[in-house]
Amino acid sequence: MTARTFLILAAVSGMLLVILGAFGAHALEARLPPDHMIWWQKAVHYQGLHTLALFGVGLFAMHYPGRTLSIAGWLFLTGILLFSGSLYVLALTGVRSLGMITPFGGTAFIIGWFALALAAWRIPR
Repeated sequence: MTARTFLILAAVSGMLLVILGAFGAHALEARLPPDHMIWWQKAVHYQGLHTLALFGVGLFAMHYPGRTLSIAGWLFLTGILLFSGSLYVLALTGVRSLGMITPFGGTAFIIGWFALALAAWRIPR
């Protein structure tokens, strides 16, 4: 994938991040139990961190495109969808079995960071 793709994905994720964060703060806070709000806030937090990581991948790919970097970007996106996505749905529905999906997203984040480190290691000196 190209740097442009990751930059667009990061921008869309950032836009959704603001929308979801505001929705949680203004529409859900009075309606959801405190433990559900904690899940929502955790989802927003991790989406924010990994949206920035995805943006970084896009910038990095402008100068050093490569397969490992592309893998890192897709893993960050997968992590956002699985980790944050499952927590958003869990917070809204309370269906605890959805929590089984969350660790897969966390694993995608971890492997994504490893792939990013590997891509950085491969930058010519």
